[in-house]
Amino acid sequence: MSKYDKRRALFCKLIKKSDTHDGYYKYLVTVGEKDGSIHNQPVYGRDMQDAISRLIKKELTVKIEKKLETGWIFFAWLLAMSWPALIFGINGIEGNIWWITLSLSSILVMTIVAVWWYNHVNKGE
Repeated sequence: MSKYDKRRALFCKLIKKSDTHDGYYKYLVTVGEKDGSIHNQPVYGRDMQDAISRLIKKELTVKIEKKLETGWIFFAWLLAMSWPALIFGINGIEGNIWWITLSLSSILVMTIVAVWWYNHVNKGE
């Protein structure tokens, strides 16, 4: 395998203006895979560079989602709920409402980041 054996955007064509988001356009990107196969991928962006960048981010998101399906979400939730107890110690959280506030706020932050990322990647569609 040489350093030239990697995925490539071979061709990108402007299809139409987005019906729902002003300033966004639909592009059709032709991608050449490592094994030599070629496929077309529709993607939205403000310009061609933005569309290809969104395509890369979307594929990275799918790759991460596949890894998270194996139970990592449960472990992230467990860590978010238990980190205040690890910091303050079990005796330090008795009678203290801050540990539950910190636990729930960390889950809220993780949810907000996930929703923001999903909206960023899929904007224009």
